[in-house]
Amino acid sequence: MDGHQRNTMDDFDQRAITIMLYLRAANIGRTMTFRARILSVAALLLSISSFSSNAQTSSSPAKPALVPAKKKQKTHIRSIYVSWGYNHEWYTKSNLYVKQGELGNDYELQQISAHDKKGWDKSIFQQAITIPQYNYRIGVYLNEKQDIGIELNFDHTKYVVTDDQNMHIKGTLGGNHVDSTIYFSEKQGFYYFLNNGANFFLFNFVKRYGLYHTKDNYFRLDFLGKAGIGPVVPHVQNSFFGVANDPHFQIGGWNTGLETAVRATFLRYGFLEFSQKVDYARYSHLRLANNGLAHQAFATYELILTGGFILPTVKHNAFFAAEKPLDAPESGLTK
Repeated sequence: MDGHQRNTMDDFDQRAITIMLYLRAANIGRTMTFRARILSVAALLLSISSFSSNAQTSSSPAKPALVPAKKKQKTHIRSIYVSWGYNHEWYTKSNLYVKQGELGNDYELQQISAHDKKGWDKSIFQQAITIPQYNYRIGVYLNEKQDIGIELNFDHTKYVVTDDQNMHIKGTLGGNHVDSTIYFSEKQGFYYFLNNGANFFLFNFVKRYGLYHTKDNYFRLDFLGKAGIGPVVPHVQNSFFGVANDPHFQIGGWNTGLETAVRATFLRYGFLEFSQKVDYARYSHLRLANNGLAHQAFATYELILTGGFILPTVKHNAFFAAEKPLDAPESGLTK
């Protein structure tokens, strides 16, 4: 029994004794009226009720103080990565549609062949790094496990219609119907380049799968899948039947692509990534000489090698921890 309860009992005892003595005196003297006796009993009951209430209050456990919950850190970006590299392309055959109303031309060049122009295979260190076929990626991971992200993906690809090939031409040429074969050669006044870039931009969704890591997380191996869509921004340069256009950049259509990659990360922050990619691009309203326009579509297969780094954007990022990375609780292949 605590001090508060003892004080309550003392008050009750004093009140009860006082009332009992009063009643006893009243009975002995037989001077108390019936009404006075009723009031005395009521006073006694009120004293008992007061004691019971105080006892319950004293025995009730104290309610714990409410502690405001800590607010979780609100962020949608857990880490960011940047990479740069070079690529090699192979293109499908395609048809090229040419329309030049001022010249009376509206024809199709069928099943044309094209190739890339790597640039990095010759004197890569003796020229600007943007001269060869290059690419870059800028991406972020959005969840705590850092296996879901988005990425800006750019490939500076070069598309060159192969010189000295026979092409079938069908349609209208100079106002006259044509259905024959031409010899497509720069010496004959023909060329068609997206040589300063067919230029694929993609906004990719990225999914990462952890494959392997060391216990100290200084080396890890990941598989990545990517899918996206975006614009193409080609540099258009061409000549048909000796009439050349004014070379220029333009937003020239759209493309979509699928990419798979293997990424090896060293010392937690630097990485090399080797990937393969399939892209489908549709080019439209490509400007020609004499206010003409061209359009075409083709698919591309790419091999890409890039190097880059990845950095955390929040404190205590478990993905970069020395022990127990998020997606690989033990050294070895993740399950």
